[in-house]
Amino acid sequence: MPQGQQQPIPSVWTRPRPRREHLTRERIVTEAVGLLDARGIEALSMRALGTRLGAGATSLYRHVATRDELIELVVDEVYGELEIAPAPDRAAWRPAVVDAATALRAMVLRHPWVASVLSQVGLSHLGPNVMRMSDRMLALFETAGFPAEETDSAMSTVVSYVIGVATSEAAYLSMIARSGGTESDWLRALRPAVEAATRAHPHLHAAHAAQHDRSPRAVRDDTFDYGLQRILDGLAARLEQLGHAEAAGA
Repeated sequence: MPQGQQQPIPSVWTRPRPRREHLTRERIVTEAVGLLDARGIEALSMRALGTRLGAGATSLYRHVATRDELIELVVDEVYGELEIAPAPDRAAWRPAVVDAATALRAMVLRHPWVASVLSQVGLSHLGPNVMRMSDRMLALFETAGFPAEETDSAMSTVVSYVIGVATSEAAYLSMIARSGGTESDWLRALRPAVEAATRAHPHLHAAHAAQHDRSPRAVRDDTFDYGLQRILDGLAARLEQLGHAEAAGA
């Protein structure tokens, strides 16, 4: 490499695509997502994917240089499932953000392997689907009335909450799936041990007892929504503060 020339950043988004041929990047990514959904991140390898595609590793490497690049592609692919609807006016920003956050959580739970690879994805923000999602979510906070220098922070606060909760939730549901039973069956079997363990902790014991007759999915949905609403309360308070400052400076 000539002296002074910067080494290219290794990412699928920073190099040109190969010429089109029978084995396309789109087909590789579709099959990789199918493999991940069926068998999890541990099963993902170029060899396993080549077998699924009926192609040799050499053919795959013409489209995807490394496993890390493949992960960049599959993450962007599942982000493409998200439909972020615009808020028609300032008053509609909050329900629009709730819808976007709920869709993001649902995507992670449909593809629980996503939670385990997000920290490994290098330039995920350059993926076309991630950029489309980010752009549309930023528009929601712009419509809400946040100034340009705060829209990204507001969006990041919501997305960080959603990804954090959904990551824990996906790991929990994956563990239950490996047991071969349903979430209700698993919790029912665990109940005697939980009741015995929490008996010496009255507040914790009462909290668990209050959920006995509820659907576990409804409990998870309500817990997620409670945290999301409290974050939005804080953002709404910030908007009110900005409005007061604007009025005072008028």
